[in-house]
Amino acid sequence: MPSLGQLYNDKDAGLTTRKTYNVPLEKIYAEEGYNVRELNQAHVEEFRDAFIAGEYIPPLAVEVTERGVKVIDGHHRYHGALAAVEMGHEIVRLECKDFTGSEADKIAFMVTSSQGLALTPLERGAAYHRLQNQGWSSAEIAVKVKRSESDILQHIQLHECTPYIKKLVRDGSMNYAIAIGISREHGVYADREASRLMKKAEAAGKKKITKSIANPQFNAGKARKFLELISACAVDSGESLLIEVPPAMQAEITTILREFRHEADETSHQEGQNNESVS
Repeated sequence: MPSLGQLYNDKDAGLTTRKTYNVPLEKIYAEEGYNVRELNQAHVEEFRDAFIAGEYIPPLAVEVTERGVKVIDGHHRYHGALAAVEMGHEIVRLECKDFTGSEADKIAFMVTSSQGLALTPLERGAAYHRLQNQGWSSAEIAVKVKRSESDILQHIQLHECTPYIKKLVRDGSMNYAIAIGISREHGVYADREASRLMKKAEAAGKKKITKSIANPQFNAGKARKFLELISACAVDSGESLLIEVPPAMQAEITTILREFRHEADETSHQEGQNNESVS
């Protein structure tokens, strides 16, 4: 069967090459904290098993430094190889290819690489923040990582949230949009508000802060029913509006009003506590 090497020798075929190298495993290293992705142990184990089974593993993207061969993209593959060695499987070398580009190019490559796990919102925020620290504008980052500028701004705002709120996001107890909203609205008191909402969620038997808990709205069905009842009672004379509630409707209207006032009082009470703390 013809090989790509043979086809490459045919100048009319239009093939080009980009060399890869088999690098001794002990020459390769991963810099602590460099990868924009947090190491996922399950993903490491998947690569470990793939190495042991002799499956094809894509080459690592690397750069040569004074310390050795540094992993730019392929951290899970690298750690999977180490895990396979720990289990007694012999891996002498890993296939690697040179990465060429600026530090910003490296970060963008880690963000957009199709080989790795999808980035979490927190990982995206950290990566965009690193690019921002290198002088890149949000619009430039958007072009670099092929995302919208609003997406960049949102994730940078998430990165600026407190450690406690980011922990809630990481644990799945709050989505990143709610986290950003709490941080914007409550500022230095964001942690306290997040803690209050978490307790409210737990009291309701939920494991996460949902939109209905963070931003409660009066029941739309009851609000519509109230308007229908009032509309049926309203008399418009042209100069004034008179509402006469028949005895048969009073109980239902009163019940809806009481529920609305109860929710409004709870919201007002919480806002009052927040204002007292700010003072």
